[in-house]
Amino acid sequence: MAQFDPQLENLVREMNVGSATAPKRAKAGDPLMTPSTGPGAFEGLDEVLKYAVDRGASDILMTDGSGLTLRLQGGLVTSEKPVLKDGTIRALVAPLLTETYRQDLENNFTVDFGFVRQGIGRFRANLHFQRGTLGVALRVLPKEVPTVESLGLPRQLGSLADRKKGLILVTGSAGSGKSTTLAALIGLINERHAHHIVTIEDPIEYRHANQKSVVEQIEVGRDTRSFASALRSILRQSPDVILVGEIRDSETMSAAITAAETGHLVLATLHTNDAIRAIGRVVDGFPSDQQNQIRQQLSLGLIAVVAQQLIPSADGRRRHLAVEVLMGNNAVSNLIRRGEDHMLRSQLSLGKAEGMVMMEESLAGLVKQGLISADAAAAHCLRPDELRRYLNG
Repeated sequence: MAQFDPQLENLVREMNVGSATAPKRAKAGDPLMTPSTGPGAFEGLDEVLKYAVDRGASDILMTDGSGLTLRLQGGLVTSEKPVLKDGTIRALVAPLLTETYRQDLENNFTVDFGFVRQGIGRFRANLHFQRGTLGVALRVLPKEVPTVESLGLPRQLGSLADRKKGLILVTGSAGSGKSTTLAALIGLINERHAHHIVTIEDPIEYRHANQKSVVEQIEVGRDTRSFASALRSILRQSPDVILVGEIRDSETMSAAITAAETGHLVLATLHTNDAIRAIGRVVDGFPSDQQNQIRQQLSLGLIAVVAQQLIPSADGRRRHLAVEVLMGNNAVSNLIRRGEDHMLRSQLSLGKAEGMVMMEESLAGLVKQGLISADAAAAHCLRPDELRRYLNG
């Protein structure tokens, strides 16, 4: 396993020393220790955050008994020594916690929140328990709202920002850039249209300043109790555009579909690997006696499903976005309504003129541009035969 340079090894060593009096282990649910046990502990965290930002890391992981870990270009790199201690980790993150966050951690064994370190950047934190010790995952949040062009998204996706109503789903695994794509689309709407945009996020990842639109950003856990309760309230606030950071249950999905059906543009994320499976994921989230109704609503309201993956570059220095785009045209709408999801693949392959893109086509395009290797494309492909057809075409 690759090692960090001595600078980071020294940081970890100083962090451990600075919290030498902290308790060694604790059971899940035990109150988090009181703020910093030593004057240098919090400064140590700031140094690590700055180091990670300077290296271009996307995530920072801290667990008891392991060295500090950074995610660089999708891969993990861990300092082999010295190892972090449970007490050190508790002392480092304690000053970040409000009383509400502290209680959430004690009651639910996990908590998510965002925070800002002046002169360093913005971060998303997840605190959780593992093996009776505290684990920490920090996501480095970009300082600026990205654009469709900067992300390498298909140009035709920019037209989605001009739609007035309907549902846009962005799908992919954790860490595939779903929130970033949604941020780019919201930024485009904000730039082009005089709309009232309301986002529900957990936590807020990108801060949108008002341009032509008025943008309100609601954070779950701080401004509202849940995505579902926020959605119900938002519909009384005269929104034009609603962003749902993550659909986690059928109640939230039902509210999002209803909002899209009643004249709002709704953008949301789901955890599925491809665009077609997203349809089944939505429908299967409801009891069987409600699924026909959901299919009817979805067939009328769906604008597009964008599935995406981040693929390591050929030189290993960055990652490139591969996408699949299913547009909700009349044929797709009819298939969804009739429950013939198995036929959506043929519509995806025939719909290029309407802006549809197959994942294999996107992967092959990145290979032909020299941005990713053929092996990397194959490793992220569910249909190797179709990938070979695009590569040889």
